[in-house]
Amino acid sequence: MTDLILWGRASSANLQKARWALEETGASFELREVGGRFGGLDTPEFGALNPNRLVPVLQHGELTVWESHAVVRYVAAAFGGTELWPEAPKDRAAIDQWTDWTATTFQPAWIRLFWLLVRTAPEKHDRSAIAAALEETVAALRMMDRQLDKTDHLASDGFSYADIVAGVSLYRLTTMEIELPSLPGIEAWHGRLKQRAAFDKTVCISYEELRARAVP
Repeated sequence: MTDLILWGRASSANLQKARWALEETGASFELREVGGRFGGLDTPEFGALNPNRLVPVLQHGELTVWESHAVVRYVAAAFGGTELWPEAPKDRAAIDQWTDWTATTFQPAWIRLFWLLVRTAPEKHDRSAIAAALEETVAALRMMDRQLDKTDHLASDGFSYADIVAGVSLYRLTTMEIELPSLPGIEAWHGRLKQRAAFDKTVCISYEELRARAVP
């Protein structure tokens, strides 16, 4: 029985970050599904794990960690060797920089787009809001694209946890009903990520259960 437990649901983008990181390290863990159709977030037991009542939550023995980027960073430090989070402070700085930018700029934009387009019923779509969210998302993608014109991955030529927290967006962005401009750097990066078994296993997951349906 493993002492490493990940709480969440497979279709959660934030859960996917943590699960992808764990799969990359080869660490043995148990996924306990809560949230969405599984429920359980309103129980006293889950509230004791995370007072925000959100996923993911990682338990490692007596340690409990919540907030997806904190979970990914812990996994990288505890199990990832030097690949996901190198030892040199100057190398870590670039990884942390792009991770924080993802949290403050990129993810709010693309998640807003996803909610407006997928998690909102078609008859309630606000086309102007969708267009604004798409514009904001594309602006962030262009910024990443300029970086990826210089490096193979987001923080450097090497794969790191910055690629995990930002790259988790790519399956949804490339399968939603939107038109993206030509972004050669992003496209090449996406191609490299798709070669990773952990990306395919944890990120390329149907989100149909999250789609809002039209009212009959």
